[in-house]
Amino acid sequence: MEYSQQEHAISIRQVCKLLGTYPSVFRYKPKQKDDEPIREQLRSMAERHCRWGFWMMYYRLRLLNFSDNHKRVYRIYTEMKLNLRRKHKKRLPTRIKQPLLQPLHHNLTWSMDFIHDGLLHGKSFRAFNVIDDFNGEILNITIDTSLTSKRVVRELNQIVEWRGKPERLRVDNGPEFIAQALQDWCSNEIELVFIEKGKPQQNGYIERFNRTYREEVLDAFAFDNLNQARLLTQAWMWIYNNERPHSSLGYITPMQFLLKYGKLHHPQKTNAELTTFQQNGDDYNWDSLILDATK
Repeated sequence: MEYSQQEHAISIRQVCKLLGTYPSVFRYKPKQKDDEPIREQLRSMAERHCRWGFWMMYYRLRLLNFSDNHKRVYRIYTEMKLNLRRKHKKRLPTRIKQPLLQPLHHNLTWSMDFIHDGLLHGKSFRAFNVIDDFNGEILNITIDTSLTSKRVVRELNQIVEWRGKPERLRVDNGPEFIAQALQDWCSNEIELVFIEKGKPQQNGYIERFNRTYREEVLDAFAFDNLNQARLLTQAWMWIYNNERPHSSLGYITPMQFLLKYGKLHHPQKTNAELTTFQQNGDDYNWDSLILDATK
């Protein structure tokens, strides 16, 4: 426009008429809006209300008589990196309800689950529990502050060394069980059976065991450290498998039930070949451990 005005010596009005526009358009100077008042309000709200998202802050600005539209406010909001991270739940495939039946022999179905508790000073820990559904025998209780899917696989490998592989594992939809590490470990040899989401009763054997373990050990004693919890748990595991009568087994122990009925579907096996929890109960004095835990 300036070139046309200087080259042909015509007025701005004439140039605008030739170009089909208006002089006001040529003379318009954009006004730079000051974003600082909005930035200060957003910063103040983020400090005082850390869980407020964009729309909460936007409508609060409207109540404070800020007339700026949501696009401008959102631009400033994102420039300040105030976006809240939204957690998306992992979509799980449809789980098919499986009947909860007592297996006909050992190593047919194992049930696994986690249970939480804490030490005296408040630090929390978890216990990874594995039982054989055939006779309710404890195969493993691992106690630690962190139990990942890789740790689960490592513990299962240790059980398999003396117990043998199960045909299936029944688990819930916890992150350690839906992880790829456990899927790879099972591969095509072991069936991984998931219960329906929010239906713990479908894993009733391990849930009933968790209650017993909590009532007789975790809720009965206070632990100063993880070693105390582990020692007492190991001693209790021996009693549970070898001395404690189980009403669901006709008031005999899991060991007795295994030796009595474990050979019905494996008549060629001897009692020695029916492997069970290979721990010597003499290694742990239950009475002395109780005294130490109750001091």
